[in-house]
Amino acid sequence: MCAATSRPLTIAQLAELAGVSAATVSKVVNGRSEVAPETRAAVESLIREHGYRRQKRRVSPAALIELVFHALEGDYPIEIIKGVEQVAREHDLAVVLSELQHRHTPGKGWIEGVLSRRPSGVIAVFSGLTGEQRDQLDARDIPLVLLDPSGDPGHRLPSVGASNWSGGLSATRHLLELGHRRIAIVTGPEHALSSRARLDGYRAALDQAGVPVDPELICEGDFLVAGGRAQAHRLLRLPDRPTAIFACNDGQAMGVYRAAYDLGLRIPGELSVIGFDDLPQVRWAIPPLTTVRQPLTEMAATATAMLVSLTRGEPLTQSRVELGTDLVIRGSTAPPPA
Repeated sequence: MCAATSRPLTIAQLAELAGVSAATVSKVVNGRSEVAPETRAAVESLIREHGYRRQKRRVSPAALIELVFHALEGDYPIEIIKGVEQVAREHDLAVVLSELQHRHTPGKGWIEGVLSRRPSGVIAVFSGLTGEQRDQLDARDIPLVLLDPSGDPGHRLPSVGASNWSGGLSATRHLLELGHRRIAIVTGPEHALSSRARLDGYRAALDQAGVPVDPELICEGDFLVAGGRAQAHRLLRLPDRPTAIFACNDGQAMGVYRAAYDLGLRIPGELSVIGFDDLPQVRWAIPPLTTVRQPLTEMAATATAMLVSLTRGEPLTQSRVELGTDLVIRGSTAPPPA
């Protein structure tokens, strides 16, 4: 019987086990949509259990990389695309973009599209895939690399990130060294790994300086400009308002700028502001933003090089890469007002 074999199964063998036609299994394998959900689930389960062996008339993967963003807004995606394109061009690979409209897990339609396009590999930016979606890619020999992962990628999935804890530490230390003690933070979403790490770095810097952590000065943000503005309004209306705000990305820092403008506060004379990312636009803010540089383009290039190695069947020297961050001091931070 086919079920007893230890080798991956062909389409014909999978069809026999599933009790369906070879054409139906082929549609599932190729990501076609015209298959009943229960039939698709049964075939996918067999592929996960036994593996899928392509027959000799194998269709080679397309010479393209599928680049998946949770959202295409601001300069963040542009810096990522630059890094991916840089390496993809060297290997004659095209790049296809997908946007998840602020979701952090792709929907069913996305995986069907990917399987039908047969990319050489997938890079997921600030998002993740379900276990079933990862299994579907594995079964088709489509490698996956996570870039700036929103959750803990574990050791199974290759990933590239930045030293977020160190960045949060250096940002907060800079404000402490200027003399600030009422330092607020606007984090990213609680589920985001980078957000939690930056908050932990902030807490560590305060602890090392002997400054108590005030829960009133910790606001959960959403990495969006409007969210940064709203949280800054709340902080700056406190009876004992902060003299400095650490925004955990540059977008939220721009929201803090707008809130300070709304309330007639001068930066940095009455409020110091520091961000995270060092996106190109912040150099032209008034005043230019002090921020923590996250090497987004280099991170993207590293992730793409890892993906290319995986498509060639080459082992990775390390599956989890973390690139360093740097504090960039500009005009938005100064000693607190007397």
